[in-house]
Amino acid sequence: MTFLLGYYLLLLGSVQLTSTYGPYQRAQKTGDILLGGLFPIHFGVASKDQDLAARPESTQCVRYNFRGFRWLQAMIFAIDEINNSSSLLPNITLGYRIYDTCNTVSKALEATLSFVAQNKMDSINLDEFCNCTDHIPSTIAVVGASGSAVSTAVANLLSLFYIPQISYASSSRLLSNKNQYKSFMRTIPTDEYQATAMADIIAYFQWNWVIAVASDDEYGRPGIEKFEKEMEERDICIHLNEFISQYFEDHEIQALVDRIENSTAKVIVVFASGPDVEPLIKEMARRNITDRLWLASEAWASSSLIAKPEYLDVMAGTIGFALRPGHIPGFKEFLQQVQPKKVSHNEFIREFWEETFNCYLEDSLRLQESENGTESSRPLCSGYEDITSVETPYLDYTHLRISYNVYVAVYSIAQALQDILTCTPGRGLFANSSCADTKDMEAWQVLKQLRHLDYIDSIGEKVHFDENAEMWGNYTIINWHRSTEDASVVFEEIGYYNMHVKKGSKLYIDKAKILWNGYSTELPFSNCSEDCDPGTRKGIIDSEPTCCFECKECSDGEYSNHKDASVCTKCPNNSWSNGNHTFCFLKEIEFLSWTEPFGIALTIFAVLGVLLTAFVLGVFARFRNTPIVKATNRELSYLLLFSLVCCFSSSLMFIGEPQDWTCRLRQPAFGISFVLCISCILVKTNRVLLVFEAKIPTSLHRKWWGLNLQFLLVFLCTFVQVMICVVWLYNAPPASSKNHDIDEIIFITCNEGSMMALGFLIGYTCLLAAICFFFAFKSRKLPENFTEAKFITFSMLIFFIVWISFIPAYFSTYGKFVSAVEVIAILASSFGLLACLFFHKVYIILFKPSRNTIEEVRCSTAAHAFKVAAKATLKHNTASRKRSGSNGGSSGSSPSSSISLKTNGNDCEPSAGQPRIHRPRVSFGSGTVTLSLSFEESRRNSVM
Repeated sequence: MTFLLGYYLLLLGSVQLTSTYGPYQRAQKTGDILLGGLFPIHFGVASKDQDLAARPESTQCVRYNFRGFRWLQAMIFAIDEINNSSSLLPNITLGYRIYDTCNTVSKALEATLSFVAQNKMDSINLDEFCNCTDHIPSTIAVVGASGSAVSTAVANLLSLFYIPQISYASSSRLLSNKNQYKSFMRTIPTDEYQATAMADIIAYFQWNWVIAVASDDEYGRPGIEKFEKEMEERDICIHLNEFISQYFEDHEIQALVDRIENSTAKVIVVFASGPDVEPLIKEMARRNITDRLWLASEAWASSSLIAKPEYLDVMAGTIGFALRPGHIPGFKEFLQQVQPKKVSHNEFIREFWEETFNCYLEDSLRLQESENGTESSRPLCSGYEDITSVETPYLDYTHLRISYNVYVAVYSIAQALQDILTCTPGRGLFANSSCADTKDMEAWQVLKQLRHLDYIDSIGEKVHFDENAEMWGNYTIINWHRSTEDASVVFEEIGYYNMHVKKGSKLYIDKAKILWNGYSTELPFSNCSEDCDPGTRKGIIDSEPTCCFECKECSDGEYSNHKDASVCTKCPNNSWSNGNHTFCFLKEIEFLSWTEPFGIALTIFAVLGVLLTAFVLGVFARFRNTPIVKATNRELSYLLLFSLVCCFSSSLMFIGEPQDWTCRLRQPAFGISFVLCISCILVKTNRVLLVFEAKIPTSLHRKWWGLNLQFLLVFLCTFVQVMICVVWLYNAPPASSKNHDIDEIIFITCNEGSMMALGFLIGYTCLLAAICFFFAFKSRKLPENFTEAKFITFSMLIFFIVWISFIPAYFSTYGKFVSAVEVIAILASSFGLLACLFFHKVYIILFKPSRNTIEEVRCSTAAHAFKVAAKATLKHNTASRKRSGSNGGSSGSSPSSSISLKTNGNDCEPSAGQPRIHRPRVSFGSGTVTLSLSFEESRRNSVM
């Protein structure tokens, strides 16, 4: 079995040019250490069905790739440069074996098998079976491949033998999985960052409605998957998500273009290689669909297959990602020196020459095929034509990106070999810090050294692989312009994407350099819906993606100050939105101000009330010894007038900006003032009633109804109100607050703390007023000039009307009008009390002094006393007759039913030098009763 396996591998490893199975073209050069290379010299293979009726033949590669050949030349140039170097691998010659992958997995695996087979043969001792001393050395490392799908297949095979593979163009993020691709490395950034960069660009231009197209392979699928996640995070919608391939049938391409043409999205994001994109672009150009903007991944952003003048009507304005360009000294001259007659170790040059000059060399196999009629006839060429005289992508060395990555990959392998050769025992990377055997170096040792590579290259740049065996890099953002000279494509650099800086600073774009569709500076529109103007927001439409919306006006109190706002921002509590809802303005602060007309009017009435009360108090003080003042109980009247001053003054505390101290003081001041006022009225009215209803006023009445007891009762009534206020202020003190519930206005009001406490305060006041009303109503028939019972009754009625109306008005108003309602209630009730209790007395004192005499008071009092006595006597007489009639039967004639009060016309007038005595007579039919009442002016505590 060992012999058979070795023999098979020997045959596989020694495949010659004439083999019919496996790659028959290669660039090959012997050396002490051999490097493998995989490059896409062709874009694809011819589609050919194998019916297996005969031995399968190798598929033919088609469509020559001039850029791929330039990448191959970069590897050869780097190896030649290293071989000629005196400092890098001075005693070692590097050789190479480079194959064409034809951008196809099957071709790449054919080439990779030769690398693996050669390494496997070196591990088997075949000297006893054959002479193998002249066999080609093992492939120590492989540079390639380009496409991610190809590199994935190659990496699976090379990883089995730990042969290091350094790709120069495979950016799929799947290849970062080191558990699966153990020996894979690359000098190009991963697509993990490119997908994020594409989403950032779309968000930068505020597009939200795009088409995503990806190649159906290991490059396109992971890239577009990452792109979709990034778009979801930015709330950007993908209208169409399509996969493409260069092997699609015509009807598949046409159906795809139909969907794109019918889509309202104008931006097309493409994650694919140039060969995969070409059929799509060709069909788009045939239909002349020019209203689309393309966003290209690095795999085709500068592809010579797409960047053609015939496609520019469709592709002009494309924004693409390109790798950071590098500089390779002497590479330009090397490219220009290529000639098929001079180079024997590179079999790809012959086909390159024929494709460049559209001719056949004399000994070309393709010439024989042309003579057989399989190809159109071409002229012969000598092989000495001037390469600089033709326009070819091969000589486009102005921006070396992939070529520079190839150059770096070769130098990285050479530096790793240099580190192995110069390793100091005890400082190596292998077991026990040992070094590798330089005479029998193996691929896995080179892989280990590559993972720890860290050096400065010939142009002064640091080369280092990270933990994922990848190199950091940045993207250059390019824009496709139309050249003014020959209508060719010009890649204009418009910005960059730095993936290793903080978020927000990664993307930079110079908008001034961008030409949309090749000529316009106006940004294309690619949104599902028109932008919403400031003052509106995006509203969701049922059964539509989130990017499709309708614009709805912001609600009152909300605003949006930029276009396409997702939500309206609520204005702060102290602000309100303007009519267009584009900004917020500060709300007007309102309270019952001293300066506004309403506040001024209330203040005037309050001050007027204080002045009128003070005037009445002054009048009473000035005429304090007059009978009408003395008859109204001067001391209580003074206290009553003082309480009215407090009532009017308390209303002023409801005007002005509410402060915590005014809020805590105003309700207690109002409540205590009114209770003090009503208590005075209650005590005075009740005292008079009790005295007049007493049958015979005694000293006991005079003792208990003296001033001390009156003031004590007033104090006790007022003390109850004071305790209510103390409990209120202790448990739930009022405080100023700002009411933001009203649009455009902030009302500064007082939060009463406890509405129950306010209810107790007003309720207790009303209770006293009701008791006062009861006594006043009961004593309404007392002498008119002596007591104001009727007027107290009217004042209490006014009080009740005001405060009963106050309750619904208080709870139905808001803001400053709450305070205004209470001020009006206070002023109305205070003016009612003042007017009813004192205005008629002041009128008599000032304008009717003839009625302000002791005789007037006596006459009024005596008349009331005689009426009461007459009623009592009549009642007593009637009761006696009823008793006598029931006891003695019928009696004589009954007394006359008429009662007459006989007084002389001057009975109320005093005689000169005599005390003022009034002696009226009352007649009851058959007899006369004489009552005598004496009034002494000097007595302090009179009956009245």
